[in-house]
Amino acid sequence: MQIKEVIIRELVMKLKHPFTTSVGTETEKAFLLAEVRTEKGVSGWGEGVSIAEPIYNEETISTNWAVLREQLLPTLFQTTIRHPDDAARAFQYVRRNYNAKALLDGAIWDAYAKEAEKPLYEVLGGEKRPVDVGISIGIKPSMGDVLDTITKAVEEGYKRIKVKVKPGWDIDLLKLIREQFPDISLMADANCAYTLADIDHLRRFDDFQLMMIEQPLAEDDIIDHARLQRELHTPICLDESLHSDEDVRKALELDSCRIVNMKIGRVGGLSEARRIHTRCKQADVPLWCGGMLEAGIGRAHNVALTTLPGFTLPGDTAPSSHYWEQDIIQPEVKMSAGQIMLPEEPGIGFEPDMDRIHALTVRSQTFVSR
Repeated sequence: MQIKEVIIRELVMKLKHPFTTSVGTETEKAFLLAEVRTEKGVSGWGEGVSIAEPIYNEETISTNWAVLREQLLPTLFQTTIRHPDDAARAFQYVRRNYNAKALLDGAIWDAYAKEAEKPLYEVLGGEKRPVDVGISIGIKPSMGDVLDTITKAVEEGYKRIKVKVKPGWDIDLLKLIREQFPDISLMADANCAYTLADIDHLRRFDDFQLMMIEQPLAEDDIIDHARLQRELHTPICLDESLHSDEDVRKALELDSCRIVNMKIGRVGGLSEARRIHTRCKQADVPLWCGGMLEAGIGRAHNVALTTLPGFTLPGDTAPSSHYWEQDIIQPEVKMSAGQIMLPEEPGIGFEPDMDRIHALTVRSQTFVSR
């Protein structure tokens, strides 16, 4: 596959509803799109997950622009790509910068699948099947608002409910949820809000029959999580702490977690995500696909990845309409009875809405192979 040019666009989209976690509130989403154009006239699309501030990890949209322009794109144009893994290997000399790598990686995989005239899920090694959908519910003005949101989500058929928690917004909330919804599949996401000083408090989470508690401790930790897991019956799921297959290997050996949240942007792209999937499947460790408030292109990649057989738990793959008044793809990602059916068209299977993309773009730059 010969890449002749790459267009990087920065977009800003307003969220349908504010989304609040323990680290802040988002009302709009700024993000990058990569369009990779090949000599065969194919365009592959990838979506970045970095935002304006370094509050999820150290990357931002600004740092992504720099590393793309100065390192990754020059490397890409000098690399012979017979398979997307070739690009992933070529990028390894750049340390970390996982979100920036994943932006290009996704576009390359999409272009590769399109040139092969196959759906992305198929070239990834996935299976044609409905994808079970979970929903992530942020911190609301009141606990009653959370209960109302869960009621609506259950009626719409979501297969798993995730609620954001933090100190002072956890035990009472989980108790109320379990009183009203004793049988739903429920998990709590802490976004690194606790420390080992909270062990006694976190033990109380065992009372609520949770599927998991996600990332309760620091974003760069696997040691303290192992200690905490020994104190809890509730499985710990790691998110922010895992950036590579090697990170996952160490976390599983230490028993730092018993479930893995896979985010394509966090691990540097689909190539690394497949390696992690293989490890978790061999170890019989459940996987699910986490979300980063992606627009349609990123969401399509998530859905395709979730068809791999090791993804046994519903992911944060809610349909477009949950987040956006209008998405940037046609048709939008839709859900029926808590499931998403994959398209059969080549690549991600959704067409970028160029009018919408152009209307939302605040800057762009075209890079040409020399």
